[in-house]
Amino acid sequence: MRQDAALHARDPLLDSYLKRLKMPTVARDYPKVAQAAGKENKSYEAFLLSLLETEVTTRESNAVKKRIAHAGFPQIKEIAEYDFTQLPNMKKQKVLQLIQCDYLQNRENIVFMGNHGTGKTHLAIALGIEACRRGHRVSYHTAASLVHQLIEARSEKKLLRLEKQIEKSALLIIDELGYVPLTQEGAQLLFGVLAQRYERASVIITTNLEFSEWIKVFAEEKLTAALLDRLTHRCQVFLMNGESYRFKSSQKRMKEAVQTATL
Repeated sequence: MRQDAALHARDPLLDSYLKRLKMPTVARDYPKVAQAAGKENKSYEAFLLSLLETEVTTRESNAVKKRIAHAGFPQIKEIAEYDFTQLPNMKKQKVLQLIQCDYLQNRENIVFMGNHGTGKTHLAIALGIEACRRGHRVSYHTAASLVHQLIEARSEKKLLRLEKQIEKSALLIIDELGYVPLTQEGAQLLFGVLAQRYERASVIITTNLEFSEWIKVFAEEKLTAALLDRLTHRCQVFLMNGESYRFKSSQKRMKEAVQTATL
């Protein structure tokens, strides 16, 4: 491409077409890319490829950001930030394999089960973010907040709409199951959501209760048994019992602060 062609001023008609085609990155960058292509004597095809690459890259990045924002994560957590040394019995490689999101293709569920403060929420959110990056729609809720939304939707005759919204997510994350007891209505509504996803879409659940204790949450023995039967049919369970990761981190920070103060 000739340099004099690359150094042209912005073309109002071209800008108008790019706006109508919804290609803002191309509209923003084409003068700069054209100038660079002219200096390097690139072909018209190479120039066009450079422009379209920037547009595609930007769109993909924006799509990931939208999916993460839509998921409703309370904070951003990364797998790389998780300290696996705190739980030496944790199968690190098995957790890392989940980043590939094969479990979503296989419609498998994941349960992180263990004591408070061992990083269950961290891993659930981190996997949810990885799913967003790989093009999957994710929905995050605490068990209490999801049940509250379901009860409220039922009272406002909007339950079907909410259930359909949840169904659209390839991954539903239910955090802190068992931390707050559920009413009979809430337990039945949550069961309905989970039953709808059976062999259709994946769920990640974090809980401080062993399966044998889930009756404390759902109250009814038959309901609990039916739920566990569906949930564990295709499920990877990670036991995360150990000393609280948050507590150990807090103690470490306090110790460092004392040491600094005494210097």
